[in-house]
Amino acid sequence: QVQLVESGGGLVQAGGSLRLSCAASGGTFSSYAMGWFRQAPGKERELATAISWSGGSTYYLDSVKGRFTISRDNAKNTVYLQMNSLIPEDTAVYYCAANPLGRAIRSSSAYEYWGQGTQVTVSS
Repeated sequence: QVQLVESGGGLVQAGGSLRLSCAASGGTFSSYAMGWFRQAPGKERELATAISWSGGSTYYLDSVKGRFTISRDNAKNTVYLQMNSLIPEDTAVYYCAANPLGRAIRSSSAYEYWGQGTQVTVSS
């Protein structure tokens, strides 16, 4: 069983930056692909970005390309999401999730373990 705990969310003005962290425990973190999903009020959850077990493969939603960067430190069992040039449309609860298949898969059904989420609010 893998436990995931997100941190780093908050309120930021448009154009600002935030760095989210997700600390994992209870499993073999280095074998899991990791994803950052987000869900805005009244909208479906979507995958913003994902990274393979090695970090060698990543996926980004078109709307975050060039602004968000996912990275991982397998020695620290942590995955990060650096968010720059934030816009109000980025406002959502952000969840990290672990996928035991190891590949940066887009489908949420592949992700077995989920964190509790952290709120990101971008004001205009």
